[in-house]
Amino acid sequence: MKLVLASNNAKKLKELTALLSPLHIELVNQGALGVGEAEEPHITFVENALAKARHAAQATGLPALSDDSGLCVSALGGRPGVQSAVYAPYAPAAGAEREAARQGQDAANNALLLARLGGAMDRRACFVSALVAVRSADDPEPLIAFGRWHGEILTAPDGEGGFGYDPLMFIPALQSSVARLSPDVKNAHSHRALAAAQLLQLMRSAWHLG
Repeated sequence: MKLVLASNNAKKLKELTALLSPLHIELVNQGALGVGEAEEPHITFVENALAKARHAAQATGLPALSDDSGLCVSALGGRPGVQSAVYAPYAPAAGAEREAARQGQDAANNALLLARLGGAMDRRACFVSALVAVRSADDPEPLIAFGRWHGEILTAPDGEGGFGYDPLMFIPALQSSVARLSPDVKNAHSHRALAAAQLLQLMRSAWHLG
């Protein structure tokens, strides 16, 4: 089965392709099909994920999968939340490639998060992932899965792997920042792994895949 991923994030495509591999799904980035980013006007992960999935399905005529994910920090009232990817004001250099611009935005986001947390003692946080799959743009029965990965925000970045807030997120159970985890370990424990495990079961039972 071919699904369009409602994202232009190459690392997210690779991660979700691995997580959904048991169903032998062909996942293709929406950008490769000429589809632009959808509006994300909502205040919850689930609502934004559904909007993105419907947008991609409408534009391509294919079933679509969307992930809306982010970081929720206890001391900041759950922020940055759905604004995680664009938390800090950032303007990429003229002509910057997409991945370079994304890395610059990530660095700005991390710096702002550390500044706003300051010396806070409560550094509890969780990565959140809402995965939504639709068979068509007007699918009345979207599949919705949700995962949370609990940790703590470090006082400085640690590690070069992953993306987004991975260098700042420390997982006590693994005694490591997310940026220092191997892809296999991350894919076994992450918020997307938890949501993908739910989604796999939903696809098997509701879509009769696998």
